Amino acid sequence: MFGLGKKKKAKAEETSVAATTAPDDSAVPESQSASKQEQEVSRPGAPSSEDNLVSFEFDRSNGPWDSSEQDTDKGYLDFGSMKVKMSDGLSMRLDVEQKSQQMVAVTLTKGKGNLQVQAFAAPKSSGIWEGISREIADSVRQQGGTVEYSNGPLGRQLISKLPAKTADGRQGFRVARFVGVDGPRWFLRGVLSGEAAVKPESAAEMEEIFRSIVVVRGDDPRPPRDLLPMTVPESVVEAQQNNQQNQQTESAAESSKSRQVPRRGPEITEIG
Repeated sequence: MFGLGKKKKAKAEETSVAATTAPDDSAVPESQSASKQEQEVSRPGAPSSEDNLVSFEFDRSNGPWDSSEQDTDKGYLDFGSMKVKMSDGLSMRLDVEQKSQQMVAVTLTKGKGNLQVQAFAAPKSSGIWEGISREIADSVRQQGGTVEYSNGPLGRQLISKLPAKTADGRQGFRVARFVGVDGPRWFLRGVLSGEAAVKPESAAEMEEIFRSIVVVRGDDPRPPRDLLPMTVPESVVEAQQNNQQNQQTESAAESSKSRQVPRRGPEITEIG
């Protein structure tokens, strides 16, 4: 259910609210049309340019939630700055920055759909998603990719396509869908990839998971866009410790067997 993934990039990039690295490296062949898929997951409006997109204020009445708005005593895993509701078939990867060994994101997987989430500090007076989405778009274009904007189930979103090689070596692209929600003094960013970026059923499942997230902002003053601190849940730590102990016990048992001196077995005397 759980996994630890170590990031190899610089911490500044990994914790940036505008970082464009998707948690999934799968690529779609260039010959495969993505426009239809993008429109399918871009409900209720088709993709458009940023200039033509009429944004609307997202309604958080169904989540994501602030810690003051939702009870998380049962069914949630505590990651410090956010709490994630568990469900059947949901697995998690804890993304850890290699140099600092600090947790910087959690990637949720269900089936072949992925959702990477991070929570950031934001100003009290205004949201930051509109500006952040422009920065993501600029970064994608600088990497040779393309971007389409739309209003989706989670509000303003953008779909990016970055050039990539497919598993069989053909030229293709990697599709990711970026979503963001501004809350009271916090901002929650999600990156949907795999089937969650292109297939409606998988997208709807991951969108529901995103809505169930509870952000714990805390009272400490933090500059806007500062990554809210994340911690590994106690149950995950205990599971890892138990696993290590079991491995050590098994290793000691195997080592003990290899050091045992063979005993002389019964002798058989042939008669005749």
